[in-house]
Amino acid sequence: MRLSILDQAPISSNQSAAEALKESMKLAQAGEALGYTRFWIAEHHDLPGLACSAPEVMLGYIGANTNKLRIGSGAVLLPHYKPYKVAEVYNMLATLFPGRVDVGIGRAPGGSAEATNALSDNFLQQVWNMPNTIQDLLYFLENNIPPEHQHAKVTASPVPNIPPIPWLLGTSKKSAILAAESGLAYAFGQFMSDQDGGAIIEQYRNDFKPRKHNDVHQVIVTVSAICAETTEKAEDVALSSLVWGLQRKRGEGQRGVPSIQEAKNYLQNEDKNILEEMKNSMIIGNPQQVKKRIGELQKRYNANEIMIVTIKYSPEDKIQSYKLIAEELLRRQ
Repeated sequence: MRLSILDQAPISSNQSAAEALKESMKLAQAGEALGYTRFWIAEHHDLPGLACSAPEVMLGYIGANTNKLRIGSGAVLLPHYKPYKVAEVYNMLATLFPGRVDVGIGRAPGGSAEATNALSDNFLQQVWNMPNTIQDLLYFLENNIPPEHQHAKVTASPVPNIPPIPWLLGTSKKSAILAAESGLAYAFGQFMSDQDGGAIIEQYRNDFKPRKHNDVHQVIVTVSAICAETTEKAEDVALSSLVWGLQRKRGEGQRGVPSIQEAKNYLQNEDKNILEEMKNSMIIGNPQQVKKRIGELQKRYNANEIMIVTIKYSPEDKIQSYKLIAEELLRRQ
């Protein structure tokens, strides 16, 4: 089984944004040493507690401080941007870091309506136009624009020897169908979806249309997982993530991920049932429990790879979580 990391660059309540971004780079280094396949970083705009608004900048930083780990966006929010510029950015990264770069593509706004309006015009129209935008992006990335295309005379320089690998990210059948029709690898965000992921991925595989002769469908399933030495400790450290999620739903949480004690102080009796519901979409436990749950998900989805997102207050606890999972699922295969 291949394992990878999705990082959202969360800011803990005792951190600055600069410190959080440095911890993301350290997590990538740890992931590489532990045997994880790839490290993707998310794009968010004007969301308190999340530090990365420009994955392309972070990827240059992370790529320069790692050696073989695949790096990518999870995701570049394509409706905000012209495909030509996206291709230029990721071609340049692929030139700097040959054979290591992924372009994860998403259609979400990644922030508030106000931030969306500040970023781009006609966002909803661009979402509707995603099939055409993706096709143009693929032309630029693969350097094979048809001669009749309006941009036929334009090249997304520099052209790398090994092009970036595009992935489409999503949480619904709509995104799965688009990935299949575009011949793209598909990353399903199970941790953000309340839909039937098995049916969504089956639809993707059934509808897949390869762009090239040797293309085959590829599936990553992204899950939220928190692992610690004991079940009790895992439940304890998971409180930071759970309470921060609850705070954000209530329009709070501007200070970032709370410490375990801050999370305990915040909770009211009526919050306990809400937290139990939130836990249903997460994997929380000791190494053996997490291994079992991840294995079950991998079999259920027949996924080529599992990508893990982990939010904790302590950077050390976060790296330890990934370490314990890697020791169970990678070093014991």
